[in-house]
Amino acid sequence: MFKATLNDPTLLINSISSIAELIDEGVFKISRDGISLTAADRAMVAVVNFNMNASAFEKYEIDSEQSIGLNVGNLLSVLKRASSTDKLTLNLQNNKLEILIENESKRRFTVPVLDLSQEEVPPIEQLEFKVKAEIKPDILQSGIEDADIVADSILFQTNDNKFIMKAEGDVSRSELELEKGNQSLISMKSDGEVKSRYPLDYLKKMIKSAKIADKVSLEFGQDYPMKLGFQSGDKCSLTYVLAPRVTESE
Repeated sequence: MFKATLNDPTLLINSISSIAELIDEGVFKISRDGISLTAADRAMVAVVNFNMNASAFEKYEIDSEQSIGLNVGNLLSVLKRASSTDKLTLNLQNNKLEILIENESKRRFTVPVLDLSQEEVPPIEQLEFKVKAEIKPDILQSGIEDADIVADSILFQTNDNKFIMKAEGDVSRSELELEKGNQSLISMKSDGEVKSRYPLDYLKKMIKSAKIADKVSLEFGQDYPMKLGFQSGDKCSLTYVLAPRVTESE
């Protein structure tokens, strides 16, 4: 048995909406600590790690830890039927997930539980990064959107004092630069000059998670995977690991 209630389901809806940009289906783990999901996209270019702590819920009851397979799109379709003023309850019994939405009325939905095996994901916990930075989400989003109008990938570059995002197309280029001390660059530690390029189609999807956070943690290395972290206080976190796009000229 598992039952959990949110008086404001916005955080859960926004989180699952962001996950659905990359993941079709996955195995959600339900424990006494909360709900989590680790899954890779079908192309194995990105990994999503989601955690929503039990403390984020007004009520959280569980008999034993369990894992359930869900179609993320189906789950999101139901969650989107709730508004911020609704009370939302997740109830797992007899291998069925019931979602109850309450306000002036009571609406019940049943989401099918799928028989999914936990797929292997790259060992992201073993990654070591040369750059660690914290940036305001709107600035990171601006840099990604600027780059998107001129190219299909973006280069992240740092040295001891600067953080740079730039893209170059056939006739156009964009560049966003932040120096240490700038309020939008909350913190940065860089092991010398480091640069790495990443696909914009993935970053545009990942940055949608900014709506759950007031800052973004960003880690990468030279031609190395990037780790993007979005944190909502002590309630919820969404972390992505994205493979680099390496070119011969770099």
